[in-house]
Amino acid sequence: MIGEWRGDRGHNRSDLSFSTQYKDKPNFLTTLSLVKLARLLEVRWLGQFTDGLFQSALASFVLFSPERQPSATSAALAFTVVLLPYSLVGPYAGIFLDRFSRKRIVQSANLARAGVLIIIAILIKSGSTGIALTLFVLIAFGINRLILSGLSAGLPLIVTREKLITANALAVTGGTIGVVIGGGAGIGIKNILDRTHKSDLSDFILIIGAATLYVVTALLLSRWNHKAIGPTDEDSDTDSGWRDMLEGFHILRTHGDSLRGICATAIQRGGLTALTLMGLLLERNTFNAPNNPDAGLRSFAFAMGIAGVGIGLGSVVGPWGVIRYGRHDWIRISMVGPIPFLIIFALFPYSLELIVAAFFVGLFGQSVKVTNDALVQAKIEDHYRGRIFAFYDVAVNGAIVSGAVVAAFILPGSGKSWLLPIAIAGLYLMTSLYFLRATTFSGRSLPTN
Repeated sequence: MIGEWRGDRGHNRSDLSFSTQYKDKPNFLTTLSLVKLARLLEVRWLGQFTDGLFQSALASFVLFSPERQPSATSAALAFTVVLLPYSLVGPYAGIFLDRFSRKRIVQSANLARAGVLIIIAILIKSGSTGIALTLFVLIAFGINRLILSGLSAGLPLIVTREKLITANALAVTGGTIGVVIGGGAGIGIKNILDRTHKSDLSDFILIIGAATLYVVTALLLSRWNHKAIGPTDEDSDTDSGWRDMLEGFHILRTHGDSLRGICATAIQRGGLTALTLMGLLLERNTFNAPNNPDAGLRSFAFAMGIAGVGIGLGSVVGPWGVIRYGRHDWIRISMVGPIPFLIIFALFPYSLELIVAAFFVGLFGQSVKVTNDALVQAKIEDHYRGRIFAFYDVAVNGAIVSGAVVAAFILPGSGKSWLLPIAIAGLYLMTSLYFLRATTFSGRSLPTN
């Protein structure tokens, strides 16, 4: 509680009054909220663990097959193809999260995603790399973003405002770690299957397994009330959809700190993507023999695993940082935290330095994310929260695509470059010192014009 008040220094107390949802209510309601949070976490974590399984099969099929030599351009194109289309429909999809039962949307989306994965598995088994596979991968990733937006928008209805940072640390960080663990499990299962099956058949089995787990996730949602994660004022009228989308963006503009926090999170993720692309090329084409893709895949998975450990620690460091420095100051600090390690990696571009940089970029990046998620959830009323988180996803997706494209222009096929990590460090520094300066990013932030 102390941390929450300190995290919003400069606010009027009325602006940050704690939710009255549990005020003067019996203690069993708090226990009930913990049960609801546990159910949300198991849905999110299982879904993101399954995402890791799916993505490991996809990466193996597309990026680490011997006959498919990856380049910076092809990898950047993969990021663009997967993420950019959702950025075009995400804001409108967010309107549905504010008008219909988010529980039913998330449940239906998991079932739809399972169906899409079955089609992808069949295409991969047949060795298809054409437009059909690309289209269904796009659909699968778009559905995934819709699910995560719905769960994030509904979180403030489950826990009180002073618990949002901790709840976000559990939800977001646990989910990210779930992706890493799922990816590692997928690689391990694939290595076992490859001993007795062709590689494409192994990927087929992995993806069918992932589709089954998505169905299980949908079944877990059957225990929820249809309004468990909102919206609080469900309305089936969607005739004014685009007008409402613009109204939601206008609401965000009136909260200058929330908008700047979203942009800072997007910038952080864009830099992380560029570094990931660099790491992929280094592990695939430089740190390991290019004709030994399995070694490159194992090394890249190990580096991502270490980054996952950093992400996990970010869930602990984030709430501590908020208590110690306040939400706005801690976001600024977290943006500059990984800069020394990026500079070291730029000067000494070796495997150990890559792993260390990935660890600290993951740690501080996750700290930015969970802190800003709580900031947005606390400031935006439920009627607009689905649209705001859809916009949040669009901003992050756009930054990820931009980071991949910039990396493609800078990086050679070997992945070696001092310029890229220096550019990321400079961008983080500028974001912290200028874009998030105290006069524009604080509890007293004025509306953004």
